Amino acid sequence: MSEFDLHHHGDDELAPGLVDLAVNVRPGTPPEWLRTRLAESLADLAAYPKPDAARKAVAARHGRSPAEVLLTAGAAEAFTLIARALTPRRAVVVHPQFTEPEAALRAAGHPVERVLLRSENDFTLDPAAVPPDADLVVVGNPTNPTSVLHPAATLATLARPGRVLVVDEAFMDAIPGETETLATAALPGLVVLRSLTKTWGLAGLRIGYCLAPPDLVSAFARVQPHWSVSAPALVAAEVTSTPAALLEAAGAAREVAVDRGYLQRRLRSLGLRVVGDPRGPFVLVAVPDGETVRAGLRAAGFAVRRGDSFPGLGPDWLRIAVRDAATTDALVTAWADLGRRG
Repeated sequence: MSEFDLHHHGDDELAPGLVDLAVNVRPGTPPEWLRTRLAESLADLAAYPKPDAARKAVAARHGRSPAEVLLTAGAAEAFTLIARALTPRRAVVVHPQFTEPEAALRAAGHPVERVLLRSENDFTLDPAAVPPDADLVVVGNPTNPTSVLHPAATLATLARPGRVLVVDEAFMDAIPGETETLATAALPGLVVLRSLTKTWGLAGLRIGYCLAPPDLVSAFARVQPHWSVSAPALVAAEVTSTPAALLEAAGAAREVAVDRGYLQRRLRSLGLRVVGDPRGPFVLVAVPDGETVRAGLRAAGFAVRRGDSFPGLGPDWLRIAVRDAATTDALVTAWADLGRRG
């Protein structure tokens, strides 16, 4: 049994009136053109959803065959499908990372071993830390909550015959150029998971996908409920795979990089340690007496993500979503006020 609350997520931090720095969905989304396409799709709700067009669009977007694509009800559903379809002898999850993979494996009755990355190494991955006989390995890239972007070449060394390597790339489209992605890599047993939730603001719609060899896609599909992905979600997958949408997402990634740099500088001006070289739309901060600070920020109107539900972290870590400069300035002012009152 886990001693961490693996089902606690950023949305649990929210309440009416709080500025949301706890959830990593891009503000101002979905864009109007996407809202319009989703609204138009409601005219077809009487028909059962057919994934073919969306599957082809996603496959083309990554230079893959449709047989290598499985559309899912959010990337999170893929973890449940993996846990149901596979019978690993030695499952390993690299932490700190998104906790749903471990939760899904445990719910399916699989024992889970943890490889804990070290704070003093800025949570970077040493492949030698992963047991060589592990036949299922799960790692995030860029990793939530550390915002570390692992080199694709480093992760590729973990792939081998007889092992399923799951790389959670839910935030990869927030990286300019999607550097270090393995979405197009042909490696044995490689499963890449992607999400449309974060960049496009579709958390409530539930849409993501899995890229994997056809035999694994078929195995996951066999344990997926019929019509798991709704017709509007399939439309979202199709239209966000177009060149125009990808160009818009790339521009958003560049904006996030600028805003993240500003957030880092402002937090460091308070004397805080921001982990390493964050590359995702969030940063991880070491905060002495973090629980008191989190409560103080909440009282000042800001919701941030606690760190103590992530294996490998504790209460003196906070994850903060990247927002615009004005929001960052307001956060830093409130944080400085806490220090003066303390």
